[in-house]
Amino acid sequence: MSDSRPNSAAVSRRRRYAIVGLGSRHELYQDGIETVYARQAELVGLCDANPGRIELARRRSARHGAIVPPGYLAADFARMLAECRPDVVIVTTTDSSHHDYIIRAMDAGCDVITEKPMTTEAANCRRILDTRRRTGRRCRVTFNYRYSPPRSQVKDLLMSGVIGDVLSVDFHWLLNTHHGADYFRRWHAEKKNSGGLFVHKSTHHFDLVNWWLGAVPVSVVATGKREFYTPEMARRLGLGGPHERCHTCEAKSRCGFQLDLSASAALKALYLDHEGHDGYVRDRCIFRPEIDIEDTMNALVTYDTGATLSYSLNAFNAWEGYTIAFNGTKGRLEHSIVESVYVNGTETVQGGVAEDGVKIRVIPLRGAGYGVQPWSAEGDHGGGDRLMLEDIFLPEPASDKYLRAADERAGACSILVGIAANRSMATGAKVTVSDLIGELPTPDYAPMPSRVADLPMPAK
Repeated sequence: MSDSRPNSAAVSRRRRYAIVGLGSRHELYQDGIETVYARQAELVGLCDANPGRIELARRRSARHGAIVPPGYLAADFARMLAECRPDVVIVTTTDSSHHDYIIRAMDAGCDVITEKPMTTEAANCRRILDTRRRTGRRCRVTFNYRYSPPRSQVKDLLMSGVIGDVLSVDFHWLLNTHHGADYFRRWHAEKKNSGGLFVHKSTHHFDLVNWWLGAVPVSVVATGKREFYTPEMARRLGLGGPHERCHTCEAKSRCGFQLDLSASAALKALYLDHEGHDGYVRDRCIFRPEIDIEDTMNALVTYDTGATLSYSLNAFNAWEGYTIAFNGTKGRLEHSIVESVYVNGTETVQGGVAEDGVKIRVIPLRGAGYGVQPWSAEGDHGGGDRLMLEDIFLPEPASDKYLRAADERAGACSILVGIAANRSMATGAKVTVSDLIGELPTPDYAPMPSRVADLPMPAK
Protein backbone atom coordinates (compact mmCIF):
# COMPACT_ATOMS: atom_id res chain seq x y z
CA MET A 1 0.00 0.00 0.00
CA SER A 2 1.15 3.54 -0.66
CA ASP A 3 2.46 5.69 2.18
CA SER A 4 -0.37 8.02 3.17
CA ARG A 5 1.03 9.17 6.50
CA PRO A 6 0.16 12.81 7.22
CA ASN A 7 2.48 15.75 7.61
CA SER A 8 2.56 17.52 10.96
CA ALA A 9 -0.04 20.09 9.92
CA ALA A 10 -2.59 17.33 9.33
CA VAL A 11 -2.04 15.43 12.59
CA SER A 12 -4.42 17.57 14.64
CA ARG A 13 -7.28 16.78 12.26
CA ARG A 14 -6.98 13.03 12.67
CA ARG A 15 -9.31 11.04 14.90
CA ARG A 16 -7.60 9.26 17.77
CA TYR A 17 -8.22 5.51 18.11
CA ALA A 18 -7.37 2.92 20.76
CA ILE A 19 -7.80 -0.83 20.31
CA VAL A 20 -8.60 -3.28 23.11
CA GLY A 21 -8.17 -6.96 22.23
CA LEU A 22 -5.13 -7.77 20.08
CA GLY A 23 -5.94 -11.14 18.52
CA SER A 24 -5.98 -11.64 14.77
CA ARG A 25 -9.13 -9.62 14.05
CA HIS A 26 -7.68 -6.38 15.45
CA GLU A 27 -5.10 -6.34 12.64
CA LEU A 28 -7.75 -5.22 10.12
CA TYR A 29 -8.24 -2.00 12.07
CA GLN A 30 -4.62 -1.41 13.05
CA ASP A 31 -3.47 -1.85 9.46
CA GLY A 32 -6.22 0.44 8.17
CA ILE A 33 -5.46 3.22 10.67
CA GLU A 34 -1.71 3.13 10.15
CA THR A 35 -1.60 2.74 6.36
CA VAL A 36 -4.57 3.47 4.08
CA TYR A 37 -6.34 5.88 6.45
CA ALA A 38 -3.32 7.42 8.17
CA ARG A 39 -4.36 10.89 6.95
CA GLN A 40 -7.67 10.55 8.78
CA ALA A 41 -6.76 8.46 11.82
CA GLU A 42 -4.01 7.74 14.33
CA LEU A 43 -3.59 4.84 16.73
CA VAL A 44 -2.82 6.17 20.21
CA GLY A 45 -3.25 3.13 22.47
CA LEU A 46 -3.16 -0.68 22.50
CA CYS A 47 -4.64 -2.88 25.23
CA ASP A 48 -4.76 -6.63 25.86
CA ALA A 49 -4.63 -9.17 28.68
CA ASN A 50 -1.49 -10.69 27.16
CA PRO A 51 1.71 -8.57 27.28
CA GLY A 52 3.27 -10.63 24.50
CA ARG A 53 0.51 -9.71 22.06
CA ILE A 54 0.78 -6.06 23.10
CA GLU A 55 4.42 -6.01 22.07
CA LEU A 56 3.60 -7.88 18.86
CA ALA A 57 1.06 -5.18 17.95
CA ARG A 58 3.55 -2.43 18.80
CA ARG A 59 6.12 -4.03 16.48
CA ARG A 60 3.43 -4.05 13.80
CA SER A 61 3.12 -0.27 14.19
CA ALA A 62 6.88 0.06 13.80
CA ARG A 63 6.78 -1.95 10.58
CA HIS A 64 4.11 0.40 9.29
CA GLY A 65 6.42 3.35 9.96
CA ALA A 66 3.81 4.77 12.35
CA ILE A 67 4.36 6.30 15.76
CA VAL A 68 4.40 3.28 18.07
CA PRO A 69 1.52 3.65 20.53
CA PRO A 70 1.88 2.76 24.21
CA GLY A 71 0.59 -0.61 25.37
CA TYR A 72 -1.58 -1.30 28.40
CA LEU A 73 -2.69 -4.47 30.15
CA ALA A 74 -6.43 -5.07 30.34
CA ALA A 75 -6.42 -4.14 34.04
CA ASP A 76 -5.15 -0.69 33.01
CA PHE A 77 -7.86 0.02 30.44
CA ALA A 78 -9.17 3.03 32.37
CA ARG A 79 -5.64 4.43 32.63
CA MET A 80 -5.22 4.05 28.86
CA LEU A 81 -8.40 6.07 28.28
CA ALA A 82 -7.21 8.82 30.64
CA GLU A 83 -3.64 9.01 29.32
CA CYS A 84 -4.18 8.42 25.58
CA ARG A 85 -7.47 10.36 25.24
CA PRO A 86 -8.87 8.41 22.30
CA ASP A 87 -11.89 9.71 20.42
CA VAL A 88 -12.88 6.15 19.52
CA VAL A 89 -12.25 2.77 21.17
CA ILE A 90 -12.25 -0.30 18.94
CA VAL A 91 -13.31 -3.44 20.83
CA THR A 92 -12.01 -6.78 19.50
CA THR A 93 -11.85 -8.82 22.71
CA THR A 94 -13.62 -12.10 23.49
CA ASP A 95 -17.36 -11.78 22.92
CA SER A 96 -18.45 -12.02 26.55
CA SER A 97 -16.28 -9.04 27.52
CA HIS A 98 -17.41 -6.67 24.73
CA HIS A 99 -20.05 -5.00 26.89
CA ASP A 100 -17.59 -4.10 29.64
CA TYR A 101 -15.27 -2.18 27.34
CA ILE A 102 -18.13 -0.65 25.32
CA ILE A 103 -19.80 0.73 28.43
CA ARG A 104 -16.60 1.96 30.09
CA ALA A 105 -15.47 3.66 26.88
CA MET A 106 -18.79 5.47 26.38
CA ASP A 107 -18.85 6.51 30.03
CA ALA A 108 -15.38 8.00 29.50
CA GLY A 109 -16.67 10.11 26.61
CA CYS A 110 -15.48 7.93 23.73
CA ASP A 111 -17.34 6.63 20.72
CA VAL A 112 -17.08 2.86 20.20
CA ILE A 113 -16.58 0.48 17.30
CA THR A 114 -17.14 -3.14 18.27
CA GLU A 115 -16.81 -6.45 16.53
CA LYS A 116 -19.91 -8.62 16.39
CA PRO A 117 -21.59 -9.90 18.47
CA MET A 118 -22.15 -6.71 20.45
CA THR A 119 -22.45 -8.84 23.60
CA THR A 120 -23.63 -12.32 24.56
CA GLU A 121 -26.29 -11.80 27.25
CA ALA A 122 -29.59 -9.93 27.25
CA ALA A 123 -28.89 -8.01 30.47
CA ASN A 124 -25.62 -6.67 29.07
CA CYS A 125 -27.37 -5.72 25.84
CA ARG A 126 -29.79 -3.64 27.89
CA ARG A 127 -26.86 -2.01 29.71
CA ILE A 128 -25.25 -1.01 26.41
CA LEU A 129 -28.48 0.50 25.10
CA ASP A 130 -29.01 2.42 28.34
CA THR A 131 -25.42 3.70 28.35
CA ARG A 132 -25.68 4.80 24.74
CA ARG A 133 -28.85 6.73 25.53
CA ARG A 134 -27.42 8.25 28.71
CA THR A 135 -24.04 9.33 27.32
CA GLY A 136 -25.02 10.22 23.76
CA ARG A 137 -21.86 8.54 22.46
CA ARG A 138 -21.91 6.55 19.23
CA CYS A 139 -21.69 2.76 19.16
CA ARG A 140 -20.99 1.02 15.86
CA VAL A 141 -21.19 -2.74 15.26
CA THR A 142 -19.07 -3.93 12.35
CA PHE A 143 -21.31 -6.16 10.24
CA ASN A 144 -18.96 -6.53 7.27
CA TYR A 145 -21.25 -9.07 5.56
CA ARG A 146 -23.62 -6.22 4.66
CA TYR A 147 -20.85 -4.66 2.56
CA SER A 148 -20.14 -7.80 0.52
CA PRO A 149 -21.26 -6.82 -3.01
CA PRO A 150 -23.63 -9.76 -3.71
CA ARG A 151 -25.31 -9.29 -0.33
CA SER A 152 -25.76 -5.60 -1.02
CA GLN A 153 -27.18 -6.66 -4.39
CA VAL A 154 -29.77 -8.86 -2.66
CA LYS A 155 -30.76 -5.82 -0.60
CA ASP A 156 -31.03 -3.79 -3.80
CA LEU A 157 -33.29 -6.37 -5.44
CA LEU A 158 -35.56 -6.58 -2.41
CA MET A 159 -35.77 -2.79 -2.21
CA SER A 160 -36.75 -2.70 -5.89
CA GLY A 161 -39.89 -4.71 -5.12
CA VAL A 162 -39.11 -7.30 -7.78
CA ILE A 163 -40.60 -10.09 -5.63
CA GLY A 164 -43.08 -7.91 -3.78
CA ASP A 165 -43.61 -8.22 -0.05
CA VAL A 166 -41.48 -10.95 1.53
CA LEU A 167 -43.62 -13.48 3.39
CA SER A 168 -41.04 -16.14 4.29
CA VAL A 169 -37.31 -16.82 4.15
CA ASP A 170 -35.43 -20.13 4.01
CA PHE A 171 -31.79 -19.71 5.07
CA HIS A 172 -29.24 -22.50 5.49
CA TRP A 173 -25.62 -21.79 6.43
CA LEU A 174 -22.97 -24.51 6.27
CA LEU A 175 -19.49 -24.47 7.79
CA ASN A 176 -17.08 -27.10 6.55
CA THR A 177 -14.78 -29.15 8.76
CA HIS A 178 -11.91 -26.67 8.38
CA HIS A 179 -13.77 -23.54 9.41
CA GLY A 180 -16.42 -25.14 11.59
CA ALA A 181 -13.90 -27.16 13.57
CA ASP A 182 -11.91 -24.03 14.40
CA TYR A 183 -14.67 -22.75 16.69
CA PHE A 184 -14.38 -25.90 18.78
CA ARG A 185 -10.67 -25.54 19.53
CA ARG A 186 -10.74 -21.87 20.53
CA TRP A 187 -12.35 -19.95 23.40
CA HIS A 188 -15.58 -19.98 21.38
CA ALA A 189 -16.20 -23.60 22.45
CA GLU A 190 -17.55 -22.45 25.82
CA LYS A 191 -20.87 -20.60 25.88
CA LYS A 192 -19.76 -18.42 28.76
CA ASN A 193 -17.22 -16.87 26.35
CA SER A 194 -19.09 -16.76 23.03
CA GLY A 195 -22.77 -17.40 23.62
CA GLY A 196 -22.42 -20.42 21.33
CA LEU A 197 -22.65 -20.32 17.55
CA PHE A 198 -26.23 -19.03 17.68
CA VAL A 199 -24.74 -15.79 19.07
CA HIS A 200 -21.13 -15.70 17.88
CA LYS A 201 -21.60 -16.86 14.29
CA SER A 202 -25.32 -16.55 13.59
CA THR A 203 -25.40 -12.90 14.65
CA HIS A 204 -23.96 -12.18 11.18
CA HIS A 205 -26.75 -14.17 9.56
CA PHE A 206 -29.58 -12.81 11.68
CA ASP A 207 -28.37 -9.28 11.02
CA LEU A 208 -28.39 -9.94 7.28
CA VAL A 209 -31.99 -11.14 7.36
CA ASN A 210 -33.08 -8.31 9.67
CA TRP A 211 -31.42 -5.80 7.34
CA TRP A 212 -32.55 -7.45 4.11
CA LEU A 213 -36.17 -7.46 5.33
CA GLY A 214 -36.05 -4.10 7.10
CA ALA A 215 -37.77 -5.86 9.99
CA VAL A 216 -37.55 -6.42 13.75
CA PRO A 217 -37.61 -9.97 15.18
CA VAL A 218 -40.58 -10.83 17.40
CA SER A 219 -40.24 -14.47 18.52
CA VAL A 220 -37.93 -17.47 18.20
CA VAL A 221 -38.30 -21.24 18.51
CA ALA A 222 -35.07 -23.22 18.29
CA THR A 223 -33.44 -26.59 18.68
CA GLY A 224 -29.81 -27.69 18.65
CA LYS A 225 -27.37 -30.44 19.48
CA ARG A 226 -23.66 -31.32 19.58
CA GLU A 227 -23.26 -34.56 17.72
CA PHE A 228 -20.05 -34.35 15.67
CA TYR A 229 -17.45 -32.61 17.86
CA THR A 230 -17.68 -35.18 20.68
CA PRO A 231 -15.41 -37.77 22.37
CA GLU A 232 -17.50 -40.49 20.76
CA MET A 233 -16.75 -39.14 17.28
CA ALA A 234 -13.00 -39.13 18.02
CA ARG A 235 -13.22 -42.81 18.82
CA ARG A 236 -15.35 -43.53 15.75
CA LEU A 237 -12.64 -41.89 13.65
CA GLY A 238 -10.01 -44.16 15.20
CA LEU A 239 -8.21 -41.41 17.10
CA GLY A 240 -8.22 -43.15 20.46
CA GLY A 241 -10.44 -40.64 22.19
CA PRO A 242 -10.03 -36.89 22.79
CA HIS A 243 -6.66 -35.43 23.73
CA GLU A 244 -5.72 -32.09 25.29
CA ARG A 245 -4.31 -30.23 22.27
CA CYS A 246 -2.91 -30.72 18.77
CA HIS A 247 0.61 -29.55 19.63
CA THR A 248 1.29 -32.50 21.93
CA CYS A 249 -1.25 -35.02 20.61
CA GLU A 250 0.04 -38.55 20.04
CA ALA A 251 -2.60 -39.09 17.34
CA LYS A 252 -1.98 -35.88 15.36
CA SER A 253 -0.35 -37.68 12.43
CA ARG A 254 -3.59 -39.63 11.96
CA CYS A 255 -6.01 -36.76 12.61
CA GLY A 256 -7.33 -34.77 9.68
CA PHE A 257 -8.34 -32.00 12.07
CA GLN A 258 -4.84 -31.20 13.34
CA LEU A 259 -3.90 -27.52 13.57
CA ASP A 260 -0.13 -27.11 13.61
CA LEU A 261 0.50 -23.75 15.29
CA SER A 262 4.22 -23.98 14.67
CA ALA A 263 3.67 -24.30 10.91
CA SER A 264 1.88 -20.95 10.66
CA ALA A 265 4.03 -17.88 11.30
CA ALA A 266 0.95 -15.84 12.16
CA LEU A 267 -0.53 -18.33 14.63
CA LYS A 268 2.84 -19.08 16.19
CA ALA A 269 3.53 -15.39 16.78
CA LEU A 270 0.06 -14.58 18.11
CA TYR A 271 -0.55 -17.61 20.28
CA LEU A 272 2.08 -20.34 20.66
CA ASP A 273 4.89 -17.93 21.50
CA HIS A 274 2.82 -16.18 24.19
CA GLU A 275 0.96 -18.99 25.95
CA GLY A 276 3.12 -18.49 29.03
CA HIS A 277 1.60 -15.08 29.73
CA ASP A 278 -2.06 -16.03 30.02
CA GLY A 279 -2.32 -19.80 29.49
CA TYR A 280 -4.56 -19.46 26.43
CA VAL A 281 -4.22 -22.55 24.21
CA ARG A 282 -5.26 -21.96 20.59
CA ASP A 283 -5.19 -25.59 19.39
CA ARG A 284 -7.27 -27.51 21.90
CA CYS A 285 -8.80 -30.83 20.84
CA ILE A 286 -12.11 -30.34 19.06
CA PHE A 287 -13.46 -33.59 20.54
CA ARG A 288 -12.86 -32.84 24.23
CA PRO A 289 -15.82 -33.48 26.56
CA GLU A 290 -16.05 -30.05 28.22
CA ILE A 291 -17.23 -28.31 25.03
CA ASP A 292 -20.75 -27.00 25.62
CA ILE A 293 -21.71 -25.33 22.32
CA GLU A 294 -23.86 -26.95 19.64
CA ASP A 295 -22.67 -27.94 16.16
CA THR A 296 -26.15 -28.29 14.59
CA MET A 297 -28.89 -25.70 15.10
CA ASN A 298 -32.31 -24.79 13.70
CA ALA A 299 -34.50 -21.76 14.41
CA LEU A 300 -37.87 -20.39 13.35
CA VAL A 301 -38.06 -16.59 13.67
CA THR A 302 -41.13 -14.39 13.24
CA TYR A 303 -40.91 -10.68 12.36
CA ASP A 304 -43.00 -7.59 12.94
CA THR A 305 -43.80 -7.49 9.22
CA GLY A 306 -45.40 -10.94 9.42
CA ALA A 307 -42.50 -12.61 7.61
CA THR A 308 -41.01 -15.83 8.97
CA LEU A 309 -37.45 -17.13 8.80
CA SER A 310 -36.53 -20.81 8.75
CA TYR A 311 -32.80 -20.97 9.60
CA SER A 312 -30.20 -23.67 10.08
CA LEU A 313 -26.48 -23.74 10.88
CA ASN A 314 -24.36 -26.86 10.45
CA ALA A 315 -20.71 -26.73 11.59
CA PHE A 316 -19.34 -30.01 10.15
CA ASN A 317 -20.39 -29.95 6.53
CA ALA A 318 -18.61 -31.09 3.38
CA TRP A 319 -18.68 -27.62 1.84
CA GLU A 320 -18.78 -24.03 3.04
CA GLY A 321 -21.36 -21.43 2.17
CA TYR A 322 -25.09 -20.82 2.25
CA THR A 323 -28.34 -20.90 0.37
CA ILE A 324 -31.20 -18.48 0.95
CA ALA A 325 -34.58 -17.98 -0.68
CA PHE A 326 -37.04 -15.13 -0.19
CA ASN A 327 -40.68 -15.97 -0.99
CA GLY A 328 -42.69 -12.89 -1.87
CA THR A 329 -46.10 -11.83 -3.11
CA LYS A 330 -44.74 -11.33 -6.63
CA GLY A 331 -42.12 -14.06 -6.84
CA ARG A 332 -39.07 -15.70 -5.34
CA LEU A 333 -35.45 -14.57 -4.98
CA GLU A 334 -32.79 -17.28 -4.62
CA HIS A 335 -29.18 -16.61 -3.63
CA SER A 336 -26.29 -18.93 -2.82
CA ILE A 337 -22.56 -18.65 -2.22
CA VAL A 338 -19.88 -21.35 -2.09
CA GLU A 339 -17.18 -19.70 0.00
CA SER A 340 -13.42 -19.79 0.36
CA VAL A 341 -12.56 -20.60 3.96
CA TYR A 342 -9.76 -19.21 6.08
CA VAL A 343 -8.65 -20.62 9.41
CA ASN A 344 -8.72 -17.59 11.70
CA GLY A 345 -5.34 -15.94 12.06
CA THR A 346 -3.71 -17.54 9.01
CA GLU A 347 -3.36 -16.71 5.35
CA THR A 348 -4.08 -20.28 4.26
CA VAL A 349 -7.15 -20.97 2.14
CA GLN A 350 -9.02 -24.14 3.07
CA GLY A 351 -11.15 -25.26 0.16
CA GLY A 352 -12.04 -22.84 -2.61
CA VAL A 353 -14.73 -21.07 -4.56
CA ALA A 354 -16.34 -22.89 -7.43
CA GLU A 355 -16.43 -21.04 -10.75
CA ASP A 356 -20.14 -20.53 -10.27
CA GLY A 357 -19.81 -20.02 -6.52
CA VAL A 358 -22.14 -17.00 -6.36
CA LYS A 359 -25.65 -17.26 -7.78
CA ILE A 360 -28.68 -14.98 -7.78
CA ARG A 361 -31.94 -15.95 -9.44
CA VAL A 362 -35.34 -14.28 -9.65
CA ILE A 363 -38.46 -16.37 -10.30
CA PRO A 364 -41.61 -14.32 -10.94
CA LEU A 365 -44.91 -15.65 -9.60
CA ARG A 366 -46.06 -15.85 -13.23
CA GLY A 367 -43.41 -16.41 -15.88
CA ALA A 368 -39.96 -17.90 -16.32
CA GLY A 369 -37.13 -17.43 -13.84
CA TYR A 370 -33.90 -15.71 -14.81
CA GLY A 371 -30.36 -15.41 -13.46
CA VAL A 372 -28.88 -12.12 -12.29
CA GLN A 373 -25.16 -11.39 -12.74
CA PRO A 374 -23.73 -11.06 -9.21
CA TRP A 375 -21.86 -7.96 -8.13
CA SER A 376 -18.28 -8.64 -7.08
CA ALA A 377 -15.21 -7.03 -5.51
CA GLU A 378 -11.74 -8.02 -4.33
CA GLY A 379 -10.67 -8.46 -0.72
CA ASP A 380 -11.56 -10.25 2.52
CA HIS A 381 -15.20 -11.14 3.18
CA GLY A 382 -15.97 -10.75 -0.52
CA GLY A 383 -14.68 -7.20 -0.60
CA GLY A 384 -16.83 -6.25 2.38
CA ASP A 385 -13.97 -5.40 4.75
CA ARG A 386 -12.52 -2.72 2.45
CA LEU A 387 -15.88 -1.03 1.90
CA MET A 388 -16.64 -1.16 5.62
CA LEU A 389 -13.30 0.43 6.51
CA GLU A 390 -13.98 3.28 4.09
CA ASP A 391 -17.30 3.83 5.81
CA ILE A 392 -15.61 3.83 9.23
CA PHE A 393 -12.49 5.90 8.67
CA LEU A 394 -13.29 8.39 5.91
CA PRO A 395 -14.51 11.66 7.45
CA GLU A 396 -17.23 11.99 4.80
CA PRO A 397 -18.10 8.50 3.54
CA ALA A 398 -20.18 8.18 0.42
CA SER A 399 -23.94 8.33 0.77
CA ASP A 400 -25.32 4.82 1.13
CA LYS A 401 -28.91 4.10 0.12
CA TYR A 402 -28.57 0.61 1.65
CA LEU A 403 -27.75 1.99 5.13
CA ARG A 404 -25.08 -0.64 5.70
CA ALA A 405 -23.51 1.10 8.70
CA ALA A 406 -24.91 -0.57 11.82
CA ASP A 407 -25.24 0.83 15.32
CA GLU A 408 -26.25 -0.60 18.70
CA ARG A 409 -29.88 -0.98 17.60
CA ALA A 410 -28.96 -3.40 14.83
CA GLY A 411 -26.43 -5.02 17.15
CA ALA A 412 -29.18 -5.67 19.67
CA CYS A 413 -31.68 -7.06 17.18
CA SER A 414 -29.15 -9.53 15.79
CA ILE A 415 -27.82 -10.92 19.07
CA LEU A 416 -31.24 -11.11 20.70
CA VAL A 417 -32.38 -13.61 18.07
CA GLY A 418 -29.44 -15.83 19.03
CA ILE A 419 -29.95 -15.26 22.77
CA ALA A 420 -33.65 -16.11 22.37
CA ALA A 421 -32.67 -19.23 20.42
CA ASN A 422 -30.38 -20.33 23.26
CA ARG A 423 -33.18 -19.84 25.75
CA SER A 424 -35.63 -21.72 23.55
CA MET A 425 -33.20 -24.64 23.29
CA ALA A 426 -32.87 -24.69 27.08
CA THR A 427 -36.61 -24.47 27.83
CA GLY A 428 -38.21 -26.09 24.79
CA ALA A 429 -40.56 -23.10 24.52
CA LYS A 430 -41.08 -20.21 22.13
CA VAL A 431 -39.32 -17.06 23.32
CA THR A 432 -40.67 -13.56 22.71
CA VAL A 433 -37.68 -11.36 21.96
CA SER A 434 -38.99 -8.27 23.73
CA ASP A 435 -39.29 -10.30 26.95
CA LEU A 436 -35.49 -10.41 27.06
CA ILE A 437 -34.86 -6.67 27.40
CA GLY A 438 -38.20 -4.90 27.06
CA GLU A 439 -39.15 -2.97 23.93
CA LEU A 440 -36.64 -3.48 21.13
CA PRO A 441 -35.02 -0.47 19.47
CA THR A 442 -35.97 0.02 15.82
CA PRO A 443 -32.87 -0.04 13.58
CA ASP A 444 -32.43 2.54 10.85
CA TYR A 445 -32.91 0.14 7.97
CA ALA A 446 -33.87 1.19 4.46
CA PRO A 447 -37.64 1.25 3.95
CA MET A 448 -39.19 -1.87 2.56
CA PRO A 449 -42.76 -2.71 1.41
CA SER A 450 -44.86 -3.21 4.50
CA ARG A 451 -48.39 -4.10 3.47
CA VAL A 452 -49.41 -6.89 1.14
CA ALA A 453 -52.65 -5.06 0.30
CA ASP A 454 -50.67 -2.19 -1.24
CA LEU A 455 -49.05 -4.44 -3.87
CA PRO A 456 -50.77 -5.36 -7.14
CA MET A 457 -51.11 -9.05 -7.82
CA PRO A 458 -49.42 -10.34 -10.98
CA ALA A 459 -51.57 -10.83 -14.05
CA LYS A 460 -52.77 -14.32 -14.79
